[in-house]
Amino acid sequence: MTTTAPVVHLRGGGTSVVVTTSGGRLPRVLHWGPDLGDLTDDDLAAMETTASPAIGDSAVTYPQPVPVVAQLSEGWLGRPGIVGDRAGAHWAPRFEIDDVVVERATDAERVRVTSSDAAYALSLGVEIELLASGLVRVRAEVGNTGDSPYEVRSLDLGLPVPATAGELCDLTGRWALERVPQRRPFDVGSWVRESRGGKPGLEHAFMMLAGEPGFANRSGRVWGVHLGWSGNHALVAERTPAGVRRLSGGELPWPGELVLGPGETSTTPWLYGSWGEGLDDLSHRVHRWLRSRPAHPRTPRPVVVNTWEAVYFQHDLATLERLAEAGAAIGAERFVLDDGWFTGRRDDTTSLGDWTVDATVWPDGIDALADRVRELGMDFGIWFEPEMVNLDSDLAREHPEWVFDAGHGPGMPSRHQHVLDLAHPGAYRHVRDAMIEVVERLDVAYVKWDHNRYLLDAGHSPSGRAGVRAQTLAAYALMAELKELRPGLEIESCASGGGRVDLGVLQLTDRVWPSDCNDPHDRLEIQRWTSLLVPPELQGTHVGARDSHTTHRVHPLDFRAQVAMWGHLGVEVNLLEASEDELDEIRAWVGLHRSFRALLHSGDVVHADASDPALRLEGVVSADQEEALFQLSVVDRPATWPPGRVTLPGLAPERRYRVRVVDPVGRGATGVLPPWNAIAEGVVLPGTVLSEVGIEAPSLDPDRAVLWHVAAV
Repeated sequence: MTTTAPVVHLRGGGTSVVVTTSGGRLPRVLHWGPDLGDLTDDDLAAMETTASPAIGDSAVTYPQPVPVVAQLSEGWLGRPGIVGDRAGAHWAPRFEIDDVVVERATDAERVRVTSSDAAYALSLGVEIELLASGLVRVRAEVGNTGDSPYEVRSLDLGLPVPATAGELCDLTGRWALERVPQRRPFDVGSWVRESRGGKPGLEHAFMMLAGEPGFANRSGRVWGVHLGWSGNHALVAERTPAGVRRLSGGELPWPGELVLGPGETSTTPWLYGSWGEGLDDLSHRVHRWLRSRPAHPRTPRPVVVNTWEAVYFQHDLATLERLAEAGAAIGAERFVLDDGWFTGRRDDTTSLGDWTVDATVWPDGIDALADRVRELGMDFGIWFEPEMVNLDSDLAREHPEWVFDAGHGPGMPSRHQHVLDLAHPGAYRHVRDAMIEVVERLDVAYVKWDHNRYLLDAGHSPSGRAGVRAQTLAAYALMAELKELRPGLEIESCASGGGRVDLGVLQLTDRVWPSDCNDPHDRLEIQRWTSLLVPPELQGTHVGARDSHTTHRVHPLDFRAQVAMWGHLGVEVNLLEASEDELDEIRAWVGLHRSFRALLHSGDVVHADASDPALRLEGVVSADQEEALFQLSVVDRPATWPPGRVTLPGLAPERRYRVRVVDPVGRGATGVLPPWNAIAEGVVLPGTVLSEVGIEAPSLDPDRAVLWHVAAV
């Protein structure tokens, strides 16, 4: 409905968003956070009045509520909403509202605002949507209503946070160690995290968080934003001398990438915002929305055997058939043939882009392996890296014009790779047709989609014009087209590990690979911080080798399996080299995961705030709070010992629960265990005791863990 009320109250999922459009100005958010209950129009009008500061000689120096799309022409001297121009002019737009429409449905409540700048011949639509989970998201559409081109250089969207948000947290990282948190005070100025490599990157900020100083998993109010976009972008925390605190984000197009011709429009990616009483609460709003989507995986996530760490490039039908048979024997449900299956691909220096089955390795094709995998009761998956090319490949030799070139040749290699320009129609058709031929011939159920090189110098050939943005859109289009042609096909987003994990690519994929590191010591933290946005069923978590291939740490099988339990389970151990005892143990852990899979992939993810940094306690609690699974891990040697009691978060206070140790192989954790751990039937305690008083933790050795099953009685 079109509304005449200038202040609108959106409610959902325990969240309120109060938006004003008074004075014909672009929408400003007066409140984003806890549900305010039923508010009358008079309440909302009074709320706006009390949110307006006294203004002295200049509005610039006073804390005005800042629009979602901030404007220099209204006195905003911070990061601008729109940066653009028309041949050097029309660079400071001032939009005035034409219409406001409020929509209320069971899945979301939203405000749609249309506005224009007649002098600049521009239009701007702003959409603010509060989803049923309590997650808010905003986007904008800019249009050129003039008769000459208008170039958009950036378009940032922002949400305010209150003065109590005194601390920032974002993430950094590198290959095989993604999503490492870093904190700092929310000082005056801007903290800007940019991704300019054509994908979010291994060092991706992931989410820009601002909260009460010391905010933790279960305490301290916190707000965060994330941009659902897999290309170049920025996330920003900004505090002005006038007292405004704001989180924002937007695309970062290169020159010439976003030029609107007469009558053309462009829509930004969604900027997602979540808040919570602690990080777990913030994450729950994202997880519940992801799980509510019609395209979210509904079937049990099949246990995977991936060939990479087992055989790397050494493909051989007999060996791989035996590996598939071993995988089926330990309870796997999906077999994924990784890199090395296509023509000439014996290492990573050659043949990328030549997506035809290597007849020297597979004289009769891969069909026999795929058929054998299905005979064993598993579905068949395969690896592609569609956006990349080796210069030593038939594709690059035949079509050098399809390789990105910004004017200095194809540029420096990275992992011996360069980037294939998928925005070139011929290159797109070539890759699409090659993928479809393989996927259809082998009845592929799952594509592991890799992306190993940053787009350092991605220029269209022969013009040299920037093509990073178009590449991102082409990758999205290719994923969507494959899924449309092959209903039920699942895609994993892998990019040197966790280099492309975002809510944009997750609209087209069914799984992300958080890291190439399978070392459980590091994976524990990588998975935890990936879960800020991504629930367990969308995270690939594999049991790797005893001697980690990335860190060379050595870990027993039970710890590797315990950490891998908490996601979409897979196995990369070379099952052909495992002893019978090891195979039995892997089979037991796979069986345990499958028995708890429904809980792990539907419940609320929780993390305790342990008093000692050497301890990690995480769990998943069912939505009805009837059941939970917890894992206590010791990751270092604590200064004080024994660890004392740990609390189990997320349980219903009024219920009574039976807590028992879960150990599928009966070996027992190494360390000194408290007496209650030895009681086979467990102990029964009220939820209040478990969450407030806790239970005595075992004194485990470093890099060891214990699992506890909790069930209402």
